[in-house]
Amino acid sequence: MRALVTGGAGFIGSHLAEHLLRSGHAVVVLDNLSTGRFDNIAHLVGRPDFSYQIGPLEDAGLLAECGRDCDAIFHLAAAVGVELILRDPVATIENNINGTEAVLHFAVRSGKRVLITSSSEVYGKTSKMPFGEDDDVVYGPTSRPRWAYAISKSVDEFLLRAYAQARGLPGVVARLFNTVGPRQVGHYGMVIPRFVEQALRGGPITVYGDGEQTRCFAHVLDIVGALHDLMRLPQLRGEVVNLGATERVSIRNLAEHVRRKVNPAVEIQYVPYEVAFSPTFEDMRDRVPDLCRVRELIGWAARYDLDRILDDVIADRQGRWGPEPNV
Repeated sequence: MRALVTGGAGFIGSHLAEHLLRSGHAVVVLDNLSTGRFDNIAHLVGRPDFSYQIGPLEDAGLLAECGRDCDAIFHLAAAVGVELILRDPVATIENNINGTEAVLHFAVRSGKRVLITSSSEVYGKTSKMPFGEDDDVVYGPTSRPRWAYAISKSVDEFLLRAYAQARGLPGVVARLFNTVGPRQVGHYGMVIPRFVEQALRGGPITVYGDGEQTRCFAHVLDIVGALHDLMRLPQLRGEVVNLGATERVSIRNLAEHVRRKVNPAVEIQYVPYEVAFSPTFEDMRDRVPDLCRVRELIGWAARYDLDRILDDVIADRQGRWGPEPNV
């Protein structure tokens, strides 16, 4: 296979590019470097089975050039994280929706199979757990920009399903739950790299809210393997598939776990949401994925636990982690 990875210089995209190369495929990366980093793919440059272009997805000519000889498109390019939507809501909404529309329009015209990554944010404020792919979703009012990110990712999903139903596009949505690991940065609210960076600097580790909110963290190396396997299922046309882990941890306990591993003397501070973000900010209290569908489709389950995730993120921040062998 020859694969185009949009957002391939980003955290997940660069790991996916490495995984595909290890699996014997050729990879083309297209990234505008708005949140991705060239350093993430620099070690791949010069390989005969790897190439890249820096530029916007909305450039139809550039997208066609990158994707012309590819068999499949992994569309990972998107605005990253809730903090970014609060800082730059217009760019976030436009990038998420317009970029996906450009990719799907090209995929339909050129007959390419496509996978797009979505987010557990799509579930909004729903209280039913675990979250199943066909469950109802609940959002707050449009006066609260917190939900614009979730809705923009929902529109991406609707677009792929519409193209699949109306135009016969072969494609699948992977709805990701808190993917973490080496190369992830804390700039956009990603909690594990932020905690690790704060602990390595001597603290304090800042926990937003009361810390009792819970999350399930999945190692990026588990996730990229699942993305590859889902792409190889030709029968999927518009399906949505949850991807994540089920080991649930409170953010309070996560902060304490990072402190024990990095520096037991570091202080943990609790910052109210209205101070960290805005008086109108709302958070999802808990997120737990229902993984029955992905188990049925590809027999997938997470291999790496939270302890291994933290060890790898800490090693990465200390310069002790590198790409897996044969990359």
